[in-house]
Amino acid sequence: MKLEEGKAKFIQSWGTLGSAWGVNRTMAQIHALLLITPEALSAQEIMDDLKISLGNANMNLRALVDWGLVYKQLKAGERKDFFIAEKDMWDVVRKIAAQRKKKELEPVLKILNEVAEVEGSGIEAEEFKKIITEIQSFSQRADKSLDTLIKADSNWFLSTFMKMMK
Repeated sequence: MKLEEGKAKFIQSWGTLGSAWGVNRTMAQIHALLLITPEALSAQEIMDDLKISLGNANMNLRALVDWGLVYKQLKAGERKDFFIAEKDMWDVVRKIAAQRKKKELEPVLKILNEVAEVEGSGIEAEEFKKIITEIQSFSQRADKSLDTLIKADSNWFLSTFMKMMK
């Protein structure tokens, strides 16, 4: 496989994987392009490489910057912004986990806390409370685990993970 073919396949695959992360395909493809590009790219270059509109490129670049996955980089003598991806995969995973936690898990925990206070008696109310408590317990453990992952350094996490695999 030639380099250009490999790059195209990686960008397409990362875009598909991004959908599983809760990220739109274009956002993930821009991230993939910036991950494999050694030099910072302008929005125009990203637009040309991925054949997307400038508005789409700008919107997704802003989101990637907000997530902390992409950084603006200044180039001497240039008026436009250039963008480069975070290349440390551990940081990438931690930042994605933090965003997913904020976007998905924290709202669920808030709702579970609200509905856990439901009033009522009888078999239906008891079953409702039981299920909500179980989901709440699992969600809180997931929240704590994600907090640990987000705060951990890569050496601690990998050594802990390897111990679990034995």
